[in-house]
Formats: sequence, C-alpha cells, structure tokens
Amino acid sequence: MDRKSFLQKTSASLLVIPAITLLGCSSDSGDEMENPNPNPNPGDTMASGNCLDNGTEVAISANHGHELTVSKEDVAAGTAKTYTLSQASTDQHTHQVTLTSAQFSELESNHQITATSTNQEGHTHNVTVSCA
Repeated sequence: MDRKSFLQKTSASLLVIPAITLLGCSSDSGDEMENPNPNPNPGDTMASGNCLDNGTEVAISANHGHELTVSKEDVAAGTAKTYTLSQASTDQHTHQVTLTSAQFSELESNHQITATSTNQEGHTHNVTVSCA
C-alpha cells in the first residue's frame, strides 16, 4: 500500500468513528430501551399488590419464629392498632408493634411500611408490611 492509499483509508476511518458516535446518541429511544427501569424513583415504596383487595404480607427482620397478620379489614379501618408478634418456639417471648393511622393510610394507598417492635430479651424486630 502506498502512502496516498494509506492516508485516504485512514481519513475515511477517522470520519466514520464520529458519525457512529453521533448516531449512538440520537434521541430516538427504540422500544427495547423505552423504560429500562420500571421504577425510576428507587426511593418509592409502592407495593405491587393491593392491600384493600388482597390483604398484606409481613416480613419480620432477624425472625426466629414470630408471626403477624395484618388483615385487609384492619387496613380499611385505618385506625392505629397494636399487634402482638406471636412466638411458636419454646421460649415463648413476644413483642408488640404498633401501626399508626398514617401507616394504615400508606397501606391503603398500596405503599409498604416498616415499624419497629418493642424490645424483649434484648432485641427488637423491624416489621415490614406490604400489599399482597
């Protein structure tokens, strides 16, 4: 390859690279990338279920046998309520957790909430209630 051919091919390559870069930055967002993140606000605690129709699901942190049910009727009533975290194991200790009327309003709007239980035997539990 002579010098003239080399310079022509190199020049053409240098023009193609910026063109490809510009095309890659076009404002047309094809269907495959229309909304890659279905929850653009990661701080949003919107639940996928419906508390008034389906009731709730409860997750208890560092759980060792405690159980809790928050009914859809409790969500609909919307009044503050104190629950006892039952214990099925042999040590039989319990905790209390209170859900406020504001937290029930969040559940009614299908947002998940978290409350902290009372301290028993030197520990507490975070109780997260979400919509089923």
